[in-house]
Amino acid sequence: MIERAAPTLWAGVLAVLMLGPALGAGFVLSYDMVWVPDLALTRDVLGLGSGLPRAVPSDAVIAVLDEVVPGLLLQKLVLVGALVLAGAGAAELVRERSLAARLAVVSLTVWSAYVAERLWMGHWPMLLTYAAVPWLVLAGRRWAAAEAGRAERGPVWLLPVLLIGSLSASAGIVSAAVLLATGLRRGRRPVLLLAMVAAVNAPWVIAGLAHAGEAASATGFEVFALRGDALPAPLAALTLGGIWNTSVVPASRESWPAWVALALLVALIGAGLRRWWVSDSQRTAILGLWVAGMAIAVAGWAAPEALDDLAQDIPGLALMRDSSRLLPLCLPLLVLTVAAGVDALRDRLRGTAPRWAAAIAFALAPIAVLPDAAWGLAGGIGTADYPTSWQRAGAALAEETAPGDVLVLPWSAYRASAWNEHRPVLDPLPRMLPRASVTNGDLVIGQTEVEGEDPRATAAAAEALAAPDPEARAAELSRLGIGYVITDRTAGDAPQIAGETVHDSGDLFLQRLPGEATPPAAYAIGPVTLTAVIVAWVAYGLAWLGATTSTVLLLISIVRRPAAKVRR
Repeated sequence: MIERAAPTLWAGVLAVLMLGPALGAGFVLSYDMVWVPDLALTRDVLGLGSGLPRAVPSDAVIAVLDEVVPGLLLQKLVLVGALVLAGAGAAELVRERSLAARLAVVSLTVWSAYVAERLWMGHWPMLLTYAAVPWLVLAGRRWAAAEAGRAERGPVWLLPVLLIGSLSASAGIVSAAVLLATGLRRGRRPVLLLAMVAAVNAPWVIAGLAHAGEAASATGFEVFALRGDALPAPLAALTLGGIWNTSVVPASRESWPAWVALALLVALIGAGLRRWWVSDSQRTAILGLWVAGMAIAVAGWAAPEALDDLAQDIPGLALMRDSSRLLPLCLPLLVLTVAAGVDALRDRLRGTAPRWAAAIAFALAPIAVLPDAAWGLAGGIGTADYPTSWQRAGAALAEETAPGDVLVLPWSAYRASAWNEHRPVLDPLPRMLPRASVTNGDLVIGQTEVEGEDPRATAAAAEALAAPDPEARAAELSRLGIGYVITDRTAGDAPQIAGETVHDSGDLFLQRLPGEATPPAAYAIGPVTLTAVIVAWVAYGLAWLGATTSTVLLLISIVRRPAAKVRR
């Protein structure tokens, strides 16, 4: 019993050690990680806004869940849960291996460059996907066994894990690929498996199709391409590193420890590759996932200009521009071969060193080569409390009855507020508001500016703000369907807009624009699109209903199991 629980306990220890101060009071706000106390279920959240729906369905899920669990607690549960589930899943995937091997893959999985960089970048949906990948391999294998008649049925937890791992477009692609690669069998009917995959991805697929024009205009493959650290970019990808934003790369990845990490990984894979290959009936699928993940990651680095051109004709291709985001496809092969390698090396070392010493060395090696992933990424992430004025501004806006969306100023995407210890974060203010908002989505990365994907913001609103006087700006914004303007005075200078003051707390200034907001037909949602989006969300809701039922049945079976043993 203790040996079975040890890997999960070790994953919990690593999660606490890595998150550190991020588990304290307050929200973790870092780059794209934007959580608020109570996220409103607005049109933008449902993918019906004018911009490309990159936070669908994750924001909608959080908007519903934080009505039950406070947003602050929910964020902690997601961060800790992602790391623990990732480690526990890796250990379960190599359950037949020794305890030393299972502890080693827990460390390899949790204490990885991918986790550190994506955590700092704030890509929490991808962390959940990363955590789901080992479990989806297990689920796919059991599903395939059930289809072949070697088992009674697939795992009852398949749908909940698939939902958890599919909270964004990139996440859905990874989760679907892993499950289908391991779960589909030739000659078997894949209808139910494909139906589940379609249902959990329906909201972002349909909303994305509704914004196909914006998706086709998305470029920036060179800016978001795989990056090297101390290692050349393709070698960084071998260790699941290589994120485009070099500001979130731990310092140890820029020095010799990155080479040591690569050498250790290659040595363990080399030692275990043959042992794994002859024992795994799904070796082709696992290897195929690794090849796909590496190919996507390296393609963005090798041919960004060609991919930019292709993206103009293939709208969905823009999902691949942050190419290293899909590296979790490589995780199963690493886990399986490293576990086999640890056992192979232990067999060779038998009699020359105590088994416990080897187990400790293998478990601590990933930490030794990435020491600054500890304690909030060496201070890279921490917590902050929102100013009370933000909630008061949201409450004031909620009482307003005039039509129109909200324009958020200053006209920039990211903030580095003093109350967040000057850590860069995507402006959280729009998520604090109970109405759909228009914000600047342009990103400035180094000397390169990547245009945002909301035409109402990148063209029309930007032009309105360039009008010669406050009255003209207000009139132009009203014609775009904007009824209110909120300005964060602590974030920099903003153009003056003529309007009536609704709320002024010194730091936040909320105005109601004169006249009636009348959105142009170009930004209106047509009946066909609206119907398709509604159908997609109904399918998604049914998937969650099924997942909830599955979870309840699983919990009942877990509770009944000890009771049955007692009766015997």
